[in-house]
Amino acid sequence: MNTELTDALMHLQCELVAERNLVNPNEISWLQYDILTALQSHALLPSELSVYLGLSRSKLSKSLVSLRKSNYIKQSPGKSDHRELITSLTDEGKDLLTKIDVGHEHLSQTAQKVFSATEQRQFIKLSQKLVPILREERVKNEQ
Repeated sequence: MNTELTDALMHLQCELVAERNLVNPNEISWLQYDILTALQSHALLPSELSVYLGLSRSKLSKSLVSLRKSNYIKQSPGKSDHRELITSLTDEGKDLLTKIDVGHEHLSQTAQKVFSATEQRQFIKLSQKLVPILREERVKNEQ
């Protein structure tokens, strides 16, 4: 086991979580943030969100109720099966993510100051290689 790599990943994860806490103006939970982010590109069924985020349906359901009450998401019956609820962002949910994204700009600016252009490209390439594998493993374990 490469303890230097393990330590580096652990410290990076801790710092990214701390940064995430700084840019959370409405103090939504990490799970709620992940749900909103997943819905940013397109509407999803709760079953799809559950698999994508690697969550149990009951845990997801509690967060969806809270996000609906806060008016960050809306749910409407599916076209083919009215029992399915298509979940999408409301304008308030989109606005919240925009505010949070502005806060994330600080992280990007810091990385640009610290990394050379070559290091930035390497970091992007390595992140794009690791993230899908981590997501795939998480989703596979939930099925």
